[in-house]
Formats: sequence, structure tokens, C-alpha cells
Amino acid sequence: MKEIFQPKLFTLLKEGISKKQIVSDIFAGIIVGIVALPLAIAFAVASGVSPEKGLVTAVIAGFIISFLGGSRVQIGGPTGAFVIIIYALVEKYGIDGLIISTIMAGVILVIFGLLRLGALLKYFPYPLIVGFTSGIAVVIFSTQVKDALGLNINKLPSEFLQKWGVYLSNIQDTNLYALAITIVTILIVIYSKHLTTKVPGSFVAIIAITLVVTILDIPVSTIESFFGIIPNNISFTLPHLDFSNLSMYIAPALTIALLGGIESLLSAVVADGMISSVHRSNTELIAQGIANIITPFFGGIPATGAIARTATNVKNGGRTPIAGMVHALTLLLIMLLFADYAKLIPMSCLAGILIVVAYNMSEWRSFVSILRASPFDVVVLLATFFLTVLVDLTIAIEVGVVLASLLFMKRMADIETILPNEERSEHVENYSNIPNGIAVYEIGGPLFFASAKQYAQTIRDIGFSSKILIIRMRLVPFVDATALNNLKETIRTLKNAGIIVVMSGVNCGVYKDLEQNHIATLIGKENILKTFEEALSYAKSILKN
Repeated sequence: MKEIFQPKLFTLLKEGISKKQIVSDIFAGIIVGIVALPLAIAFAVASGVSPEKGLVTAVIAGFIISFLGGSRVQIGGPTGAFVIIIYALVEKYGIDGLIISTIMAGVILVIFGLLRLGALLKYFPYPLIVGFTSGIAVVIFSTQVKDALGLNINKLPSEFLQKWGVYLSNIQDTNLYALAITIVTILIVIYSKHLTTKVPGSFVAIIAITLVVTILDIPVSTIESFFGIIPNNISFTLPHLDFSNLSMYIAPALTIALLGGIESLLSAVVADGMISSVHRSNTELIAQGIANIITPFFGGIPATGAIARTATNVKNGGRTPIAGMVHALTLLLIMLLFADYAKLIPMSCLAGILIVVAYNMSEWRSFVSILRASPFDVVVLLATFFLTVLVDLTIAIEVGVVLASLLFMKRMADIETILPNEERSEHVENYSNIPNGIAVYEIGGPLFFASAKQYAQTIRDIGFSSKILIIRMRLVPFVDATALNNLKETIRTLKNAGIIVVMSGVNCGVYKDLEQNHIATLIGKENILKTFEEALSYAKSILKN
């Protein structure tokens, strides 16, 4: 158990944290707390629950995830990925159903961590992740059209196409004040960073627009008109549990657990690349699980690691879990002191913030990039995307994983002999005469979603021990989108560290994929050579110079 669950905070406290770093973490935590405030409220409202539930989640889950987590800089709280799940759960089972599903999801995450399944989540293909993330972004945008236009619609259908049908039939009732507020909010969020990077645009938009709307008494809907006052306290609550109906919550709980696990580990991996660290995936899953078990009892909603807030933490100097804990305490202080004023926030302002969030999480550049990749990746991407938007996220993930596996088997079965027999030789070459400063790594098969993470980590580890890394690709018949994404990030990390990457033996199909994904340009086309002998000679010449 001790090996599986090792919170980073405890390790860092044993090693010692400097006073300078603690001060830096405190300031980073305060800034992230301010960033998280409008997002916590907006995600709760978009999920169909009252605003304080988002704040409670950011406070309690955010503190626990930092206190017990396996990442140095992870910031936890409510995220956009859960919006469509929570909305559907509340609509179907009510708040009690949401609480029970979240607690069950927390238990599942703890079990995942105890069974050391953290590493298994890396087997989710990149097109699948981009597909459901882009799908979630589209759904989030569609849920905000009502408030963005100020439409007075009492009950919106949950289905995507029917929802847009209702919008179109009520478009003539658009509140121009609400529309103007939405547009101004979007502009403030986007362009305020040119004036200051310390105060987030979403926070500036909420303060400025709420003041203007209140002073001028502009006729638009506010949080108060929808939800009433926002409580400035946190209270314990117990859901009504009927054990005979427990089985109906298994599917949504599993969806929350899988999505939470994937997003938190993705966020941790991104953070690792930013601070050159390594997170503890199983510890992170257990911490996420504990947070989701405890938070619902205080009125919270599902929580996970938040990539944007984690990146903000890193950029502002956060390097230990103290920053995440301070972020939670900052939100608690704001909630206790200023909750009464939050009720004045216009719904159209929150809609504008969430539209920007939806755009940022849409990953449209990655989406377009995958569309230019292998047809197999395109099928997984589009199937996951359309199932997420039109059917259900759970089904989208299930179908995406199965489809990716089946298409990979088909792709392997279709591979013909593309390498001469001598290239397939089992002879193990002797690299002992290679000069110091040059490292060689040979990939011995297809680079696809199941192996991409391990190959990328090994390439990174070997690369950091040398000045020049030669990657032999003669036995790689194809690469998929997941491998291309991981390879690109790995090579970028090595280049930033001043390490030169050279490739040899790249076949035509793989080279075309490297070009389309700008990896060939990143490496330098002059650094991609036909044979290992040419690559070694080239590397030696660089070393001499």
C-alpha cells in the first residue's frame, strides 16, 4: 500500500521546501484561486446545478487532490468535461442520483489506483480523446446558446438536435442586451491578457459586467433570478439511498470515473512536461477518488485535474502541492466573504465565459490534423465525436476503444512485407564503439496507441543522457495519431533541452505522416536519413563541430 499511495506533498516535506518556494506557491495559489472562481460558478450553472456546488467542489476537492495527489502542481476542481454527464444525471435521477454516482465513481477511482491501473489509461488512443473532448466542447457550447441570446425557455430538451430546434424556433425572442453582454464578455476574456496576465480575463469580465448591469439596471437574467441567493457556508448532507436502485448508477459512475481518471492523468502529464517532473499515476487516481467520495457529502459535484488551471499554476511559479491547497483556501475565503454579491452575475456573462472555454477545449487544430492522418484514426475520431454529441459520452468511449482495437488488428493484418529480409535480421548490433555523447534507440515495431507512451518515455530517458539521439525507424511499418502526438511532444522536450534528434530508416508512409504533423520540420529534414550508417556518420560530424 505504501508503494502505491505516496502523496507528493509528503515526499517534498521530507526533502524540505525552501521559504522562497513556499512564498512563490502561495502567490501562485492565490492567482489560480481567482482564475478558478468564475469557472467553478460557470461549470456548475452549465451542469444544471446551483453555483455554490461548483465553489464547494473547487474548495474541498481542490484541497484534497493537492494534499493527497501524485503530482507536484495538479489543480483539481469541476471541469467542462463533466458538464454533459452531470446535466443528464440531474435531469434523470435528481441531485441524490448525482451524489450517489459521484461517490461510486470515487470508489472506482480508488480501486483503479490500488490495482495499479493508472498506467492502463494511457491505452486510450489520441483520436478517441480528441473526439470526445471536441464533442464535449460542442455540447457545452450548445447548452450556452439559451443564456447567450437571453432566450426565455423554461425547459430545454437534453438531445442535441432537439435543443437546436427549440433555439431556432425561439430565435426571434433574442434579448439584445444579453447578446451584447455575451459578446463583450468573450472579447474581454480573449483580449484582456494583452493588458495583464496576472488577473484572468474571466474574472475581469465578471466584475466589470456585473457592476455595469447592476448600476444601469439592465434587464437581463442573473444568477439570483435562476437560483436565488448563493449560500456563504458549506454544510454536510446525506443523499436518500435506495439500495434496490443502486445498479442504475453503475454506468454513470463508471463514466465519471473513466473521464475523471483520463483527464486528471492527462493534466498531470502536461504538467510533467512543463516542470520536468514525473507524477505518480496510481497515487493521483486514489487522491481523485477520495476527493470524489468526500466532496458530494458537502454538496459538491464530480472533480478532476484541470489542465488550464494547472498550467496557470505552473506559469505563475507553483511547484509544490502547497499552491493547490492555497488555491482552495482562497476560494473558500471568497465564498465566505463575497457569496452575496455573486448572485448579481448575469447569466449571459457566464455563457460568454463558457463559450470561450468550449472553444479552448475543442482542440480543433488537433481535430483537423487527425483528419489528414490515417483513415483508421479518422474513423475513431469521427465515431467518438458524433456519438458524444448525438448519443452519449459513455457509449462514445466504449465504441471508440473497441473500434480502435479492431482497426489496429485490421491494420496489422494488412501489413505486407515492406522491409528486405536483411533488415528483419535478428542480429543484435554492437553499439559499443559509438562515441560518448551519441545514444541510439531502435523502435522494433508499429508505433500505435498501446505502445506510444512507453516508447516516448524511453526515448525521453535515453535522450537526456546524450547530446545526440539517433532513433532507428527501419522496423516501424506505421505510426498512428497517438504515437505522432506523443513523439512530437517528446522531441519538442528534447530540443528544448538542447538535444539533437536524428532519425534513420524511415519508410515513405511514416515519413509522410511525420511531414503532415510537422514532426519532420521539428526534427529538421536534414536530420532524417535513409540508413543508420549515414545517420551515425552525420551525428559524429555534428559532435566534432
